[in-house]
Order: sequence, then C-alpha cells, then structure tokens
Amino acid sequence: MLRRLAAACAIVALSFTGVRAEPLPGFRAAHLRPSIETAEAGFWDTMDKAEATVRRSAELNPDPALNAYVRGVLCRLAADYCDELRIYPLDRPAFNATAAPNGYVEVWSGLMLRAQTEDELAFVLGHEITHFGRNHTVQQFKNNKNTQNLMLVVRIGITAGAAAAMYSTASSGGPYAQQTIDSISQTAQAMNNLVYLAGFASIMSYGRDHETEADAYGFQLARAAGYDPAAGAEMWRALVAETLASDFPAVRKSESRASIFATHPLSTDRIAALSKLAEGAAPIAAADGRRKYRAAIRPHLSAWLRDDLRRRDFGQTFYILDRLSVDGEDLGLIEFYRGECFRLRRSDGDQKLASAAYGRAVGHADAPSAAWRELGEARRKTGDRDGAAQAFADYLNKAPEAEDRWLVEATLKALRPEGPL
Repeated sequence: MLRRLAAACAIVALSFTGVRAEPLPGFRAAHLRPSIETAEAGFWDTMDKAEATVRRSAELNPDPALNAYVRGVLCRLAADYCDELRIYPLDRPAFNATAAPNGYVEVWSGLMLRAQTEDELAFVLGHEITHFGRNHTVQQFKNNKNTQNLMLVVRIGITAGAAAAMYSTASSGGPYAQQTIDSISQTAQAMNNLVYLAGFASIMSYGRDHETEADAYGFQLARAAGYDPAAGAEMWRALVAETLASDFPAVRKSESRASIFATHPLSTDRIAALSKLAEGAAPIAAADGRRKYRAAIRPHLSAWLRDDLRRRDFGQTFYILDRLSVDGEDLGLIEFYRGECFRLRRSDGDQKLASAAYGRAVGHADAPSAAWRELGEARRKTGDRDGAAQAFADYLNKAPEAEDRWLVEATLKALRPEGPL
C-alpha cells in the first residue's frame, strides 16, 4: 500500500512541471480591460491602487524632462500602446523595471544609472512592453491559481489516503501496527512536501519562460525601432561583470547557480540567446545616443550615485563608476564619488586613495563643492596641513552659504591660526 501511494503521488507531483493555464496569446489589443465580474478584474484593480500609491510616493522622480525622455523611448517602441501606457521613473537604487497589465510601468533609477545608452534602456523597456503586450502577468496569475488549486487537491488526496491506510492498519491490530502507522504518516508528509516543491518549481519555470520570451520580443521591438541590436547582450554582460565585482561572496556566486526555483534564467543564458539574435544584424553607431542618454540622466547622477553608495557594496559601485567614466564625461562628479567609496570603505590605504580621487575631482569644472571639503579632510588626516587648509579655503569660496561653514572655518583656524591664506 505504501509503495503504491508513494508511486502515485510522485507521478502526480512530477506532472506539475507540465501545468500551464493556457497557450500564450498574441499581443493584446489596445485598451483591453477585463469585465468587472471576472477574477482578473480584481487583479487589475490591485494594480490601479498600486499605481495610485506610486503617484503619491516620494520616490517618484518629478523631473519633467526625465519623465518626457523615458516616455518618448517607450512610445517609440510601442506606438500602438503609447496612449495607454503610463511610465514612472522611481528613485530606487536596484536594477529593475516592471509593467502591470493595466498599463502601469515603472523604471528604477538603478537601471537608468547602469544603462550607458538609450539603446540599452530601450531593450529593457521593450522587455517590459512584451510582458504587457503578451499578457504575461495575467497568464502568470492564472497559472499560479490553477497550480495552487491542483496542489491543494493532490495534498488533500494524499492526506485522505494516508488517513484511510492508518485507520486500516490500526484496526488490524497487528504486532507492528504502530510502526506501520508512523511509516505511513512520514511517507504522506514526504509526498505532500514533494507536491509543494514540484508545484512551486512549476510556477517558477512558467515565469522563466516568460522572461525568455520577453527578451526575444523585446529585442525585436528595439530592433524595429532602430536601436542597436547588440545593446541587450551588452547590458547583461555589464550586469554579470558588476555582480562578479561585488564585495560579497554570495552575490558573486549568484550568477553561477542555476535553480528550478529561480524566477529568471541565468544571465549567461540570456547573453547567449541575445547574442544569437544579434548575429548578422548590422551594428548601429551609438555615439549620439550615448550623449543624448547621458544628457537626460546627468541632472540625477549625483543623487543616484549617493543612493547606490548606501547599498555598501563598494566593489559594485566602483564598477559602475568605471563604466560611467568610459566616455570621459562628468569626471568631476565621478571622481568625487570614487573618493567617497574609498572614504566609506576604510580599508588599508583607502585614505590616500580617497585623497587622490578628490584631488582628481577638483580638477574638473563639474566637481561638486563637497569635493574640496572632503579633499581638505583627507589631506588633514594624512598630515598635509597646508594642502588641507587650501582645500578648505577653496570649499568656503565655492560654497559661501554652506550649512557647515562654521565647522569648516573652525577647522581652518586650527590648521592656520595665524590667519587666512
């Protein structure tokens, strides 16, 4: 009886890997909205409420120029959906973008900070438009519901069968009845666990299928809109390199571990698939696109880099800074934040490295005034009193209304008690 129960339950549990709500549809019609009496309508209502919350959120970036820019890219990719998609740039330091079935789209600052060109941003937005246009979120919702219902039925069946077997064993009054009952209970528990794991793995597998499809269709949308076909693979290569640059071993290992419970394919698999799609396609010169994209995000670079520093993964932040500096733009700001990385990390030798970075920063017109203050502090800590005094004096000239002016003046007086420079 135990062997038959185990075999039957294993077969049913393993069948979860094939569970699908229905075949994936084509791209949806514009302005689609479900009937109010359907379960799907309740899901849309939840997304409407989430969108309303984002509109009031302090994380919503209010810059009209940035909002117009990202919306322009979105509409270039999906003209048919332009009037129903609402995109919200959010100041959140993680690499992420999402699209809900009601047309609510988020793009996070962590993604915009890491993208180097409009082409790379377009690939990600094309990916999200595919989730919207192919109804992936709704399909996932239905698949999850069907899978969970089947899991419940199977687990009830396992429990009922085990209870009947234990009752029959107890009624027989055999010498080993208790041991058999314990064995049936343990087997039923193991089978229920197997059903749960198989069902959960099926749900995750369904999500990975959507991600793979969104990459492929997103590539097609970006290519049709005239964007560089190599941009998608290039962005994922940079993300892999950034992951490997992390200060944390668990993060570095994350790109090499496949799992049936992962919600996304491995980045290496995505790179291979996107590279294959781009084979034979003529590359597109991105020089103007790079400058245009940097001009759009430049007003927010400082705030986004400051947010990224709060993650305390200095290896990844250094990688981002290196990538941002490739074109030789915004070097005053970039070197200032490189100095901040060294200052906050506080490893052996970082004080001198921070001083050198701040020194490079102040050689550029776009250096923030704080670069002179931090340069003065770094020089003071390394014993360079004259250099520190000069940097502090320059800071006060650059920021005459600074809130910490009194503190810097006191420090400067301690360095040069005989008077001003």
